[in-house]
Amino acid sequence: MMEWIVENKQDAVSAEKLGADRLELISSYPVGGVTPSIALIRQVVDAVTIPVQVMVRPDAYSFVYTDDLKNVILEDIKLLKSYGVNRIVLGAIKEDRTIDRDLIERAIEQNNEINITFHRAFDELSDLQKGYQDLMPYKEHVKRILTSGGTPNCSQGQPVLKKLVQLQRETNGPVILPGSGLNAETIGKIHQEILADEYHFGTGVRIGGSMTAGFDPERIEYIRQVLNSGRSI
Repeated sequence: MMEWIVENKQDAVSAEKLGADRLELISSYPVGGVTPSIALIRQVVDAVTIPVQVMVRPDAYSFVYTDDLKNVILEDIKLLKSYGVNRIVLGAIKEDRTIDRDLIERAIEQNNEINITFHRAFDELSDLQKGYQDLMPYKEHVKRILTSGGTPNCSQGQPVLKKLVQLQRETNGPVILPGSGLNAETIGKIHQEILADEYHFGTGVRIGGSMTAGFDPERIEYIRQVLNSGRSI
């Protein structure tokens, strides 16, 4: 399973044609992504047939949210639901660097069909394995966790990612979705070591490693072959 980041309709359509299994739709990639406009969301969702997970993040300053910002997040989720969009990328932590379970519970309460990817706010937790256990009770709605193992990229976080994938399989909990620094050069070693079920790509599937460029079919095909074989080729 390969999930790719997109920021517009053209990229979404191209990604589907090139074999992406799922998309993450965001705005403002350089700051880690924020909530796209509702017009853009509707345009992209209408243009493709593969699943689209929509980022719901009001700003790029912190993953610790005030009550006002939590209400913004919940209103955005409610608005998306009214347009039939239930796939959300969401993450929130508390000052003590634990999961903000209150926000997760409120989001689920107002939309029982919600399908959540808990994003890389997860990497700022004080204890990632405890954070995983804290999300376990919500696994019917928190389907996956986007993480680089608490480090800047998946290469550095490889030992932790391996443990998290093992925990996923032991508990049948949310899927671990490794993301950050994945590309044709790194995917072989990482996949061979952690054997995750899904991977999240941004610049790693782009021409010249740039989000402003189009997708790179040759790199994509190489990555696909590596994932199918379980090793570098």
